[in-house]
Amino acid sequence: MGSNGTEEFVHHSYTSKPTYAEIMVGVPEEYRQIRTLRDLLEVNYKHLSVDRQLRGNLMTKLKKNEFPYRGLIGYSDEVIPAVNRAILAGHDILLVGQIGQAKTKIVESIAQTLLSHIPVIEGSTTNDIPTSIPEEQLISLLNDVEVIRTTPEFIVSKESEESIRNNKLDTKIKWLEGFHRYRYVLATPDISVKDLVGQIDAMKLAKKGVELYDIQSYTSGQLLQARHGILCIDELPVLDPRKQVALLSVLQEGKFTTGSYPVVFKPDVKVMATANPIDYTHSGKIIEPLFDRLRSHISTHYPKSKLDEMLIILQEAKIADSANVFIPVFILKTIAKIAELARTHRDINQEKGVSVRVGIHSMELLISETERTRSIFHLITGVPRFCDIHSIHQSVKFELTEIEDNRDNRMNVLKSIINDAIKEVSFQYIEKLTNEQLSALRNEFSNGKTFTVSQTTPSYSEHNSADYQSQLETFPDLKKVVSNMSLCIGKEQKEFAEIAHRLGIKNDIVLMRNSAEAEFAAAIIEVALEGLRWVDPPILTRTQNGYGVT
Repeated sequence: MGSNGTEEFVHHSYTSKPTYAEIMVGVPEEYRQIRTLRDLLEVNYKHLSVDRQLRGNLMTKLKKNEFPYRGLIGYSDEVIPAVNRAILAGHDILLVGQIGQAKTKIVESIAQTLLSHIPVIEGSTTNDIPTSIPEEQLISLLNDVEVIRTTPEFIVSKESEESIRNNKLDTKIKWLEGFHRYRYVLATPDISVKDLVGQIDAMKLAKKGVELYDIQSYTSGQLLQARHGILCIDELPVLDPRKQVALLSVLQEGKFTTGSYPVVFKPDVKVMATANPIDYTHSGKIIEPLFDRLRSHISTHYPKSKLDEMLIILQEAKIADSANVFIPVFILKTIAKIAELARTHRDINQEKGVSVRVGIHSMELLISETERTRSIFHLITGVPRFCDIHSIHQSVKFELTEIEDNRDNRMNVLKSIINDAIKEVSFQYIEKLTNEQLSALRNEFSNGKTFTVSQTTPSYSEHNSADYQSQLETFPDLKKVVSNMSLCIGKEQKEFAEIAHRLGIKNDIVLMRNSAEAEFAAAIIEVALEGLRWVDPPILTRTQNGYGVT
């Protein structure tokens, strides 16, 4: 194709409407077949801004009555509507909430689900879209003649320009997904202005022999690496004012400059930041102009229901060997209740908060405890029980306010919370027992008879007459109670697994399976024994080795 043919081809593409149907805003239906600059120009590709991508893709999902964000639980009533309003309005966002309230997860989910794929020149580190180059400049590059620039604006890197000069219309492109245009910056004292806006690279100066202020000596910062995407700044108030100022022109005018480069950068980036409520309300933590230009401030919160917390734990817990693990629903309830009680405890510093990670990490530890004490040795499915729950001490983190904040006091507070959680959860399975049933159970444990519980004892063992199932045979009335409880809990387990499935949460570790039945039964036995401690008057008391009459 001669220079005139190239000019006509480019001009026709730039001035004609797209010829493709879209699967997302701005994404051709057959985008995988579009692999070169020629392919892109042939379909008259038109790139759309981040605002239009976010808004258009959100509108499509809302019209289809689809939940827009993957993995966000418990935010449908307040937070999600607020986020949707901000996106539809084209706002940059500040999410305000305590630790472990999924603030960064919200931003990640927006990037994953609402940013469209874009075509970038292969090898580009600044997400260079070839058709964003002005028509006359692209023609000059394709004809390998000098580019006449009318404004000192960074459009594509020198490397991308050279790629077009060398490869012409065969310049390779790749389609970049939204999440690959997401950049996360944790505001720490060592973050510099250069980290945000880029810098002169001494190595490039030495290797390429370029002039100090030539754009070829520039190394991009986070703002340009997030180009055509989202920049998430976690804990924005921690960023010192001088560095916050670097964001102002991007939020106000959509552009920035850096150092002495005679170049203007327009990253087309959406800024989304997070803040802790304490820092957010502290005067001067966020400079006033930046505070004002983050146009939507959205408050997050901890799960408002036990079910939401249970679902979050199930979704987020990292399980190394899920095929050999089964989680009873009452264990999930107990862990969720521990977090709930900690968030209202008078001795715990509620300004700092109690993260949902407490429940997630506790569940991970409970599973590893079942492996450490039973499943590895007996080659059985790991099923957590109440007797394993002490293992969560190392994952529950909070600060004390009303009493001295030391390890002993923290452990005492945690033990109290754990006891209260186990009491509430276990009693709900026992509270409907009749007086006749309770009387029979009391008689069954008379004469010093006890039920021995141990982390290392499996539900059934050919070599141990003190296993749970063998002991249960000597308590016929308790066996009937456990049998009835098993039916109730089994139904509850199935319903919870179905809820998780409907929400797209992997539910294999809460689905009943034959290999887990025996250990599940042992865990239910412990629930029954615990519950009998809390009837009025109590029937059983917890001893060092098990349960006996009070």
